[in-house]
Amino acid sequence: MTNHYRLLVTDIDGTLLGKNGTISPDDRTTLAKIQDSGMQVALSTGRVMLASLKIIKELSLDGYHIFCDGALVSNPENDDEVYAKPISQALLREAIEFSHLYDINLDLYSRNRYFIERETWATAIRRDFFGVEPTVVDFNQVWPEERIIKGALVLNSAEERAKAESFRLHFQDCFNFSLSRTPSYPEVDFINVVAQGVSKGEALLALSSYLNIPMSEVIAIGDGNNDVSLLSKAGLAIAMGNAPDELKAVADYVTLDVEHSGLSAAIKKLLR
Repeated sequence: MTNHYRLLVTDIDGTLLGKNGTISPDDRTTLAKIQDSGMQVALSTGRVMLASLKIIKELSLDGYHIFCDGALVSNPENDDEVYAKPISQALLREAIEFSHLYDINLDLYSRNRYFIERETWATAIRRDFFGVEPTVVDFNQVWPEERIIKGALVLNSAEERAKAESFRLHFQDCFNFSLSRTPSYPEVDFINVVAQGVSKGEALLALSSYLNIPMSEVIAIGDGNNDVSLLSKAGLAIAMGNAPDELKAVADYVTLDVEHSGLSAAIKKLLR
């Protein structure tokens, strides 16, 4: 596989993982060939690092990846950070107070820990599907001591969506909010809550600069609205067939959907 690209950056849910929550044999084989050719492969995901380790291991990926919707660029093997933009303590405290006042289930994530104040139906998804075990704690003990990279709201009812919207409206000038989904739970909305200025695109700029790879030599592929900034920066932008029109509009190429190994199809079509 010969081409001038040196880095492939790919989303996980809806790009690599379909409804059954697994990576297709075609995609797995194609990614292995890419790595054998000398091209680096990095994940770019709304997931936290802990929820991505299984995928990293399965694909035998090394090096740096983009986590938390762009709030963290890190190498899980040696804990080296290229870029991090955590939530400030003052803003975190205000968000916790608001969530207490209006009984909103807010998840908090440091680099290596997942904090909740009580078990909910969403905790089971985090544990069973993403493989992340929670730490149950009073959030008033968290904000002064922990560096929180990302918050999250997980929604599956009209009441939860109404509460989340009140949270978004209150903090719309303070946080960046993005919606992400996984095909395994199509009815569930995962709302990432990160510091202002955070995006996958900004994280990609930090990663490519660190690796000394120009953006013209970067391929990015994704399926969600939170991938718009990522694809907008890459030299070659690929949108999955299951992506929304907003993402397809910024893509250089629209491939098949995740259930038909769209990543592999695009690489076979575009790279020689």
